[in-house]
Amino acid sequence: MSVQALHGITLESVLTRLVSHYGWDGLARRIDINCFINEPSIKSSLKFLRRAPWARDQVEQLYLETRFTE
Repeated sequence: MSVQALHGITLESVLTRLVSHYGWDGLARRIDINCFINEPSIKSSLKFLRRAPWARDQVEQLYLETRFTE
């Protein structure tokens, strides 16, 4: 699957689902960026991810690779 598969899914939805699945600690272990490690929140993470395309790409790729059980 490519990132194009995310068409119509907001970054906030992607991040919220990943946090729900892995938790902040699990997400930080998979993607080593400060906004997931130091006082993480959806709002601050979205702000960073919108300004850092390389980090957003990593988050979107993890979302595509994750097998959600719901």
